[in-house]
Amino acid sequence: MEQTLGEMLEYTCNTYPDRTSLIYNDNTISYARLNKAVNAFGNRLKALGIIKGDTVAIMLPNIPEFTISYFAILKLGAVAVTINTLSTPHELSYLLNNCDAKAFVTIPSSAKRFEEIKNEVPQCTHLITTDESPGTLSISGSMETNSFDLDMPEITGDDPAVIIYTSGLTGKPRGAVLTHRNLSTQTPLLEDICHGTAQDRGLCLIPLFHSFGAAANMLMILKIGASVVMIDQFKIESIFKVIEEKKVTYIAAVPRVFLGMLLFEKATDYDLSSLRFCITGGSAIPPEYIPMFKEKFGVTLIQGYGLTEASPVCSVSRIDGAQKPGSIGPPISGVEAKVVDESDSELPAGRTGELLIRGRNVMKGYYRNEEATAEVIKNGWLHTGDLARIDTDGHIFLEGRTKRMIITSGFNVYPTEVENILRTHPAVRDARVTGKEDLIRGEIVTALVIEEPGFSVIEKDVMKHCRKHLSSYKCPREVKCVKEFT
Repeated sequence: MEQTLGEMLEYTCNTYPDRTSLIYNDNTISYARLNKAVNAFGNRLKALGIIKGDTVAIMLPNIPEFTISYFAILKLGAVAVTINTLSTPHELSYLLNNCDAKAFVTIPSSAKRFEEIKNEVPQCTHLITTDESPGTLSISGSMETNSFDLDMPEITGDDPAVIIYTSGLTGKPRGAVLTHRNLSTQTPLLEDICHGTAQDRGLCLIPLFHSFGAAANMLMILKIGASVVMIDQFKIESIFKVIEEKKVTYIAAVPRVFLGMLLFEKATDYDLSSLRFCITGGSAIPPEYIPMFKEKFGVTLIQGYGLTEASPVCSVSRIDGAQKPGSIGPPISGVEAKVVDESDSELPAGRTGELLIRGRNVMKGYYRNEEATAEVIKNGWLHTGDLARIDTDGHIFLEGRTKRMIITSGFNVYPTEVENILRTHPAVRDARVTGKEDLIRGEIVTALVIEEPGFSVIEKDVMKHCRKHLSSYKCPREVKCVKEFT
């Protein structure tokens, strides 16, 4: 029988009430306590008028309140819109309006970003923070009640659960609508592919608002009653300390994390004996570093592939299968992959073309954007925009991209969005944004600009202008003035 995500959590919490669900700093939260917190906050949202089908935006770092609010929203049959914590007020205004958010959940220090634009988002009538002020409209305040039972409406697998925004080719982010069924394809992967058990402890480092983070570091773990070890700071030494202190058994993260671990000079000072395996995804890792990681840490580093529109995992190397250098593995169970030419005709093994994906993991579509949906989903196949080849064993190898896109530290950046912001600077007449290879981040964003007549481009001013309107990972790290584009 198909379970919704709310039912999945309820089952795990009732089956393993005393097991540890979340670990954050020195705090541990049992599954029984997690379920109470989820239900209490769900009742608080219900009292505010949130009902099935409503959208509630979450802009939170990797803290327990993310998981609590995420599942509280889903248990109501509402839709959780997970927003990048780096979002500027300019970006936030667009996102909240585009998704029709009725409420916004964030930390107190980020609330001022909402206050700055609240008149621009009249439909978003509730600001909910994670502060501890008694009686306030907060997650902590909702725990003062004794309403630890939550009635869930009838929810089906085809109902929307989460909306995650991806950068768009046209410069405007698109909201990928992921259903309960879509995301349920991800929940068994830790157990099925990596032989995960309830004794596992996954390091939750990459952001939970990211589709990869939510699937690999929350949903897969909670499905089997294992433990999520949350940290919200990317410091290599902190990662080693947490692995040793919390006995972390696996890490799912972007290549930047594992390259940083390889280059860390004090690695031998820490006990990593609890670590069983690691999963890299979000962007490509140079193949030569995978055996180096195994040699240095005695831990298998497997590579996977996915995209937000596919919930996100599509393929992954098997921990006990063939490790082919450069391969992102074969498709996961229930997912089909093929490579096609420009006329969408399937190519034979070994030939390079666009990678297409079909399966229950493929999104319902972009929120209220049928035209954009039709551009990427054709005859049931999701056009990824990635170039790939598939060998005779079914292993996929990425070869490039068909679309203009930069992947930096696992985040997708579409040049058009950055170029549109650059052109709003008074000294910039035109701009062209590209990616530059970078060992740690994969790529960095760089920009060429043509000056407006009578103005002089100052690199620092242009970068400051970008930071005001764009999340920091989208902002150019290099700006160069040119007479014309070649």
